[in-house]
Amino acid sequence: MHNEQYFSKLQRVQELLVTTVLGDIPTLILGPKLRNLGYRSIFAQICSPVYIQNGVEFNGTCCIEIGSGVYIFKGVRMDARGHKNNRIHLANRVAIERNVDIGSLENTYIHIDEDTFIGPNVAIEGPGDIKIGKHCLIAAYSGIYANNHNFADPIEPIKYQGVTRKGIVIEDDCWLGHGVTVLDGVTIGKGSVIGAGAVVNRDIPPFSVAVGIPARVIKNRIGKDLSISSN
Repeated sequence: MHNEQYFSKLQRVQELLVTTVLGDIPTLILGPKLRNLGYRSIFAQICSPVYIQNGVEFNGTCCIEIGSGVYIFKGVRMDARGHKNNRIHLANRVAIERNVDIGSLENTYIHIDEDTFIGPNVAIEGPGDIKIGKHCLIAAYSGIYANNHNFADPIEPIKYQGVTRKGIVIEDDCWLGHGVTVLDGVTIGKGSVIGAGAVVNRDIPPFSVAVGIPARVIKNRIGKDLSISSN
């Protein structure tokens, strides 16, 4: 136990040293190339080439895997601390725009598959597992939250009543518009479009168009308009 704690602290010191030295080197003076080389010593996996701008915060790098052709822009925070089984995996050609926050928390697997774009100021948060498929578009200010607070006891403060964690799946080729919120336990089917500002609190079938609070399916992309029959 003591050896594990010592090794964990040693890893954290190494992580801080490497990210502090390399993390703020400006993009214009070979910063991404130096980070691509130097970060290999602390990440679980980092392929080449990877483009990481200056000003990106990483925590728990031994639990983070980054594929080839990934772009991570300034202001991103990626935190895999909290459990040795945590894993954040960015597959090939994922793009993470500015000020995105990705947090795994506890025994959590967050997987973002190939060619997916995450827009600025998006939050992707465990502790439930989160899987985002290939070729997805997640627009700015969206939130994907794989947890719910328990609140059955009116006496006990809510913060001490624990959380549930069912997990979230967003299948391939989905488009989430600006400011969409996806709540725990939801699966969004392949090829679906979620309108701006929607709150998704139940499963969405494949190839659906859904809008509103809570999100309601109004159309199937294969051709059936549901907006009249559902009223």
